Amino acid sequence: MSKCIMTVDDSPTIRAVLGMTLRDAGFRVVEACNGRDALRKLAQMPVDLLVTDLNMPELGGIDLVREVRGMPGQRFLPIIMLTSESDSGARQLGKAAGASGWIVKPFKPAQLLSVVTMVLR
Repeated sequence: MSKCIMTVDDSPTIRAVLGMTLRDAGFRVVEACNGRDALRKLAQMPVDLLVTDLNMPELGGIDLVREVRGMPGQRFLPIIMLTSESDSGARQLGKAAGASGWIVKPFKPAQLLSVVTMVLR
């Protein structure tokens, strides 16, 4: 059975590109439009990896990571931050919250798949 990846981004275009890239590589994809939507969906279904944007309405990526890390059974879920923020301070916040990795937008599909493959091992 293929691994399931949840993508979380408030941009429908980014979600579409992520979804197409990941599905073409054989992954199942669940999309969420913000952190609150992601938490609702995570409570209903298990995923193998979470890829989230940093800046989103309602609940941003850092707070989402913190919330997920506090959920039963999600302490070790791989979480990749995918954002246009390249600032080292933002990266440190992500790492402190529990993010497993960081990819800066715009991203190349091969780069995304390389990181996804690495963290899913």
